[in-house]
Amino acid sequence: MFEEWKQARRDIVARYELKYLVPQDVVPEVRRFISHFCLPDPYARGTPPEYSITTMQLDNIQYALHHAKERELLNRFKLRVRTYGDIGSTPVFTEIKAKFENVVHKWRAAIPFEAWHPTLLTEPYIPRIFRSQRQEIDFLRFKRLVRELDARPVALVRYVRESHVGKMDRYARVTFDRRLEYQMTDSWTGFGRGGRWRGMDSATAQDAGLPFSAVVLEVKTLSHPPLWVIDLVERFQLKRSGFCKYSTAIWREGVFRRWPEMGHLTAEELALA
Repeated sequence: MFEEWKQARRDIVARYELKYLVPQDVVPEVRRFISHFCLPDPYARGTPPEYSITTMQLDNIQYALHHAKERELLNRFKLRVRTYGDIGSTPVFTEIKAKFENVVHKWRAAIPFEAWHPTLLTEPYIPRIFRSQRQEIDFLRFKRLVRELDARPVALVRYVRESHVGKMDRYARVTFDRRLEYQMTDSWTGFGRGGRWRGMDSATAQDAGLPFSAVVLEVKTLSHPPLWVIDLVERFQLKRSGFCKYSTAIWREGVFRRWPEMGHLTAEELALA
């Protein structure tokens, strides 16, 4: 599977991602620092520039994708379905996010919200809903992996993202994620409407050994970090984190339910929060 993806890497954009957990009271200082090198994300609104993200995480009954992250496998991937803002106001995006050693790759396709339905993943017919042939191909990759893995909705993750883009770099993005919440699900279309959300941005939930509730800071670049990113890390003494929102949700739910292990539960059992 990964050999096939490596052959496809020439057709997609690779990027590096650096992730840090920072105290909330440090965020304004970091924001001032990056203002010399970044502009507000044009897709965001307000001051600071923000938007909300709701992500449906897919996995199989054995939680294979969760365990791949927990074991820090060098080559791993996630399957997710993402939408932005108020549910129903923006398209649905199917995504494969793969990590090959230290390099991240994405395959992503946009689907009109009203056209999103799980039958898209089971029926052979592909409707004319994609913006380009590239997106249709990326969706077919996603569909194949969902079927091969027998993946299904497991958890929803929701948060507010503050986003800034580089002024001078070909691609650079700095984001701050806060108000992290999750809920377990087995619905392909509900996106948490009417469900119970649980917070996971406390120091306990983040389980990073920190004495504070942190904001998730991410820096994303197409190549190795530019000098201003290195200055940012040194000035604020940032330390990289492997914090994963999906795995945090899984383990957080396990604490509430006292699961001795994760692999024996059905999607129906997961839905009974």
